[in-house]
Amino acid sequence: MTAAPSTPADLSTRTAAAVALLRESPQTLDGFLKLNEIFESTTLDAHSRETVILTVAARNQCHLCVDMHEAKLAALGPAPDPERLDAIRRFTLQVLASSGAVSEEELAAFRAHGYDRRNALEVVLGIGTYTVSTLANRLTGAA
Repeated sequence: MTAAPSTPADLSTRTAAAVALLRESPQTLDGFLKLNEIFESTTLDAHSRETVILTVAARNQCHLCVDMHEAKLAALGPAPDPERLDAIRRFTLQVLASSGAVSEEELAAFRAHGYDRRNALEVVLGIGTYTVSTLANRLTGAA
């Protein structure tokens, strides 16, 4: 049996609870919020940013983040280029698996979908940002 999709009210309640748990370490909460603001200002488009976030959240098994960012991605509407989003998803997983030491071939495959080296570094920023969030959520039981 699969869980029922989260409603916006349910997500709001779950998010507020997660934030309350993170307030135990104001620096962790503040660090995440600042990093997230910076990540949101990158040159990656919204669909790509949400794909990076979802990839990290799924890998780290943060169900709150998965639910929240699936809803955000759905609200953006259909992706203009689903293959491009698959490329950023695969690249994010490659960066994680290799601790950043992706091969030139992997970087070239990423770039073949219209991304550039700056975007590759922005993926690293997204990974760092949502590693903080997802691991903190799991640690506190908010996930």
